[in-house]
Amino acid sequence: MPLPHPRTGALFDSPVPPGSGWPGDPATARTAIATSPAQVVSMAEATGTLDELDAVVSVCRACPRLVEWREEVAVTKRKSFAGEPYWGRPITGWGAVRPAIMVVGLAPAAQGGNRTGRVFTGDRSGDFLFASLHRTGLANQATSVDAADGLTLLHTRMAAAVRCAPPGNAPTPAERSACAPWLDAEWRLVSADVRVVIALGGFAWRAALQMVRTGGGTVATPAPAFGHAVTARLTSAHGPLALIGCYHPSQQNTFTGRLTPAMMDDVFILAKREAGL
Repeated sequence: MPLPHPRTGALFDSPVPPGSGWPGDPATARTAIATSPAQVVSMAEATGTLDELDAVVSVCRACPRLVEWREEVAVTKRKSFAGEPYWGRPITGWGAVRPAIMVVGLAPAAQGGNRTGRVFTGDRSGDFLFASLHRTGLANQATSVDAADGLTLLHTRMAAAVRCAPPGNAPTPAERSACAPWLDAEWRLVSADVRVVIALGGFAWRAALQMVRTGGGTVATPAPAFGHAVTARLTSAHGPLALIGCYHPSQQNTFTGRLTPAMMDDVFILAKREAGL
């Protein structure tokens, strides 16, 4: 049964059909759909703009387990969101078209980005993250609740290494590999302007290193190890690049004090300095 979007009031099925009017939906009913890892590779390589990339990412069906899970969550829902439609599709990158800073995370949350259609939006990790971005001058507001809430990232773009919400927040190695070409394509389209990459957690750190390698950059051997506020000096195809590690703003990290607001602010302040902002 269609339900009203929490901001616009428009009615949507869950998962949301492409081209049905969801805020920020980049796809149409005619957008080509990748149904295998090989098709992901060919379609990612063929994209020439971020708009084209976002459209094909948002309808990808290359990983059967992830498709089944994201759509199951969109139908069963969390009780507190039972009256809302769920996006239930892959999550695109978003933010500045010519970013100086790129933030890489692991994957959307089942009840967060998988519901709202925007990564890190609508959950406590996002509350923590966007509040810090706002305090440090990289976002125009401190909250992110849905894809039509007016949030703008400043000089910054954000993407997940895996674009679908995985069961247990744990994509398999095969799923990570299948999704990597989407991140590689996004990097190809924005890397000329990026001076800093922030990796939220160890998996994102490893994904970012491989993204830079695949994009024609260089990474030292042995590869630099992840750590909070650790800065690795890399070279992209366009010049010097700083990779900064940050503990993931998961509830496990923020509730225990492993990651504090001041610690996250320090990472974004460092990134701005490295990017010359």
